[in-house]
Amino acid sequence: MHPVAILASWGPHDTQLILSCVLGLALIIVAIGWLKLAPFLAILVGTFVAGITAGLAPETIAAAFAKGVGNLLGNIGITIALGAMLGALVAGSGAADRLVDTILKRSTPRTLPWLMVLVALIIGLPLFFEVGLVMMVPIIFAMARRSGQPILRIAMPVLAGLTTLHALIPPHPGPLIAVSALHADLGLTFGLGLLVAIPAAVLAGPLYGMWLSKRLVLAAPEDIGHTLSARPDAQTLPSFGISLLTMLLPVLFMLGRTVAQLWLPHDDWRYQALNFVGEPIIALGLTVLFAMVVLGWARGMPRTQVGDIVRKGLPPIAALLLTIGAGGGLQQALVMAGISDTVAKIAQVGHLPLILLAWLIAVALRQATGSATVATTTTAGIVAPLTASLSATHNGLLALAIGAGSVFFCHVNDAGFWMIREYFGLTLKQTIQVWSVLQTIVSVVGLVLTYVFWVALS
Repeated sequence: MHPVAILASWGPHDTQLILSCVLGLALIIVAIGWLKLAPFLAILVGTFVAGITAGLAPETIAAAFAKGVGNLLGNIGITIALGAMLGALVAGSGAADRLVDTILKRSTPRTLPWLMVLVALIIGLPLFFEVGLVMMVPIIFAMARRSGQPILRIAMPVLAGLTTLHALIPPHPGPLIAVSALHADLGLTFGLGLLVAIPAAVLAGPLYGMWLSKRLVLAAPEDIGHTLSARPDAQTLPSFGISLLTMLLPVLFMLGRTVAQLWLPHDDWRYQALNFVGEPIIALGLTVLFAMVVLGWARGMPRTQVGDIVRKGLPPIAALLLTIGAGGGLQQALVMAGISDTVAKIAQVGHLPLILLAWLIAVALRQATGSATVATTTTAGIVAPLTASLSATHNGLLALAIGAGSVFFCHVNDAGFWMIREYFGLTLKQTIQVWSVLQTIVSVVGLVLTYVFWVALS
């Protein structure tokens, strides 16, 4: 759309939406940082303030908030709970310590962060970010404790690896949505995504982590860190093979589902079986049962002890789930108010290269809605009519640029922001330093590399 036409379509409601969004987000930050309110309550209040000032009726805001909470927790709440159970079993049985022992024997303090980003890239390939995070948390804490390294030196490479995959690599939802909407080639986009993802993960992970760990020292949170890091008798540790298989089992299930969806006919029994066990909830549920058997009962651990380990993994994530759900409620209220259309109007003003325009639209939508999926879906729909004359390579690069923009500077309306804050016991400022800046590095590096490839191949 021509800039003049866009400006002509701008109305008072668009201005009102922008101001209400800024007001709501500012109130949330003040309520948490200064008033010290619980994040769930602060987000709830901020949602109603943003919604009312945007012109929504209170009952509409309440319905939108409830829907957003339900949608988000329905998607990831059960997954996080199962992941917490698995993490508790992996840690409480000593499997995490066995993995840590083996990795430490094959690494040095200099190479450990690089090895951790590689582990995250391998484990996180078929997993949603939330699943990969809850699986890696016990490993992060155990590795930091055993190696004597700062927590951030270990955690940042893992977070960078997981978020880079989430933003840039199919079959993660965002990149897959962009590939479909732009009719890009999946295999080509996957290959290009790896070329972009590896440098982005390196810069945001080991390099930024080494710099930040010297300036921000963290202790393991009392609830999660100590619960997941209790070391059993070294003589009773499970074998490395069983420990690794338990960690990789949900990865293998989900990877098998992806392979089946790409290569097998849907009426094939192998497709149906792999599609079933590869559903994240099924994959994690089966792995929790597998871990209870091979890490607990088969090694002579009393049933009551196994049950206690599983139960103790759940209380630390209660506040986390409430906070994540509230972020989904805020996101839904803003989307219902029409913030996506307003941001799209802003981003389309000006004569910009298509790849930069797509990145900016995704950035603006992510800032406003807190959802990478909403940002990716909406942006791909906006730019799709402009891609008819592009090559398959350029369509793939455009999909990657949109994915990169969808993770720029994630903040208080992002569920991942609150997961990182709660898991690592951070303040609001520290979460911005750790998470928001890390994602911004991934986003900017993603844009720079896709633009370089775009120009080189034009």
